[in-house]
Amino acid sequence: MSAKWGIPAAILVATAGCFLPAHHPPAASPAGAAQPSIPSPPPGAPSIDFTVPPRPSGGTGMLEPTRPATPSADRPRPLLPQSINVALKVERDGRLTVAETVFVQARKSMTRRVPLRIRSGDDRDRVFTVRDAKVDGNGSTELTGDEFIIRLGEGATTVTYTVDGTVIDLGDRQEARWQVAGGWDVEVRFLRASFIAPDSPGSVVCLAGALGSTSPCESALTDHGQVLRVVQQNLKPGNRIDLSVGLPAGTVPANARFDSASTSASAFALTPLSGAGFALLTLLVLAGFALLWLARGRDAKALATDVGPVDVLMRDGDRVSFASPDGVLPGQIGTVVDERVDPVDVTATVIDLAVRNYLWITETPGDKPGWELVRRNPPDDALTAYERAVLAAVLPDGVDRVGVSTLCPDLAPARNALYADVVARDWFTRRPDHERTRWMLAGAVLVLAGIAATVVLALTVGHALLGLALVIGGVALTLGARWMPARTRRGSVLVQQIRGLLGYLRGADPAAIPDAADRDLVLSRSLPYAIALGDLDHWLTLLPDTLHWYEGSPGNLPGLLATLTARLT
Repeated sequence: MSAKWGIPAAILVATAGCFLPAHHPPAASPAGAAQPSIPSPPPGAPSIDFTVPPRPSGGTGMLEPTRPATPSADRPRPLLPQSINVALKVERDGRLTVAETVFVQARKSMTRRVPLRIRSGDDRDRVFTVRDAKVDGNGSTELTGDEFIIRLGEGATTVTYTVDGTVIDLGDRQEARWQVAGGWDVEVRFLRASFIAPDSPGSVVCLAGALGSTSPCESALTDHGQVLRVVQQNLKPGNRIDLSVGLPAGTVPANARFDSASTSASAFALTPLSGAGFALLTLLVLAGFALLWLARGRDAKALATDVGPVDVLMRDGDRVSFASPDGVLPGQIGTVVDERVDPVDVTATVIDLAVRNYLWITETPGDKPGWELVRRNPPDDALTAYERAVLAAVLPDGVDRVGVSTLCPDLAPARNALYADVVARDWFTRRPDHERTRWMLAGAVLVLAGIAATVVLALTVGHALLGLALVIGGVALTLGARWMPARTRRGSVLVQQIRGLLGYLRGADPAAIPDAADRDLVLSRSLPYAIALGDLDHWLTLLPDTLHWYEGSPGNLPGLLATLTARLT
């Protein structure tokens, strides 16, 4: 009879031990081999009943069992929702017939995605073929690409199918391999599987867990009828049970198939791991751009809001003085507005130092106008660190006079001090120049790392899409670096105030300042701000003929500013 097993007998043998009533005594085990009790379903639960075929003659054929980490309870276990019974049989022609009975919770569904390509150790794909799939119950199957998909609705459903490519010749033995379970989208609470073949198993490797893990199944052992039985509880979504069973050489025709031509294609296949990586990357990129958009949106609102002129004149009786918003200095204005230190910002600072009596600017005689910077007062505590750095750059220690056309200062310390100053005043969280450069370099490094990871993964374990995800993330980071960092809330408020200051500069009326000395001081104090904000031409028309900080014709001031800016580039 053992020579004429059919599919019904195979399924019968596979599940007979799993569905014995609780009051039946277990079959006697070979001497000295204690077998664990098999849990039984409650009365009325779906079941498949078969007769166990006789044990092949010649020895016990027993394997060393893989014992469960925690012994099973003595009382029978009822069939639970999300539990599975699997019966596997290697036919004499080498094909593997499979019957999966799945119990799905009411108003729920379960979906299994079975990969039909598995990377082998020699950089080739082990290829399986599924055919003759049938569903008895509430569900459907689908073959798409390199995947076999099982979709099940509530209740008990049995899916039967045939697999080709499971048996391989390994010299003095054969090996049958199949993923008994794996790719389920929900946790499998309890799984029982049986495996039979025309000859007794010689070795068993049963792995449970994530793809690539080496954790053993809870239990994998043969019973008195040479049926290999596997038990596993709480298999997490996406995890698999990979069963490899050794058979004597020549048991059945080998039919394993390998394909190296599609290695690169399968390496870029969308797998649960690569899909999760892409999903995580998408969330991170979207979150990063959302935060950047919110911060930049605040800046855009500050720039778009209609702000009237800001009154920067302070009055004390008949006296009038100038006070900038939030105490901002001319050099700081340009840095806050365009987020970088430009030569015009340094020019505005030099003119402001002259207006505040630290420098004197005089025209030199000759056919072509020239100018000199003359030290007037030494630096004191009223100057900021960046103003000291600018003063030291144009007039180093020991130098009290210098021609503007001969200037060749090292402005790196001044730029560094000005960037540090706008951060210290809480207009920016970090230096704008360094922050952009750092994020751009990080993006470039991420792109290179992603390219390397893509190549390595494609040539080894697959999931090369994870490398491409890093490349995409690096490109996004590089592009986003152009808008980093955004100003702080205080910086955005200052931008609005600066726009109000520009409104004052464009609408100022010198006649509103009755005292001539105050008028000279207010107009002169406003000039560096007009330089930084690009409103110079209009403001030059308002200056008096005599300035307390400049010796020469005010009409030559545009030439002075152009020459000074060119030398400070």
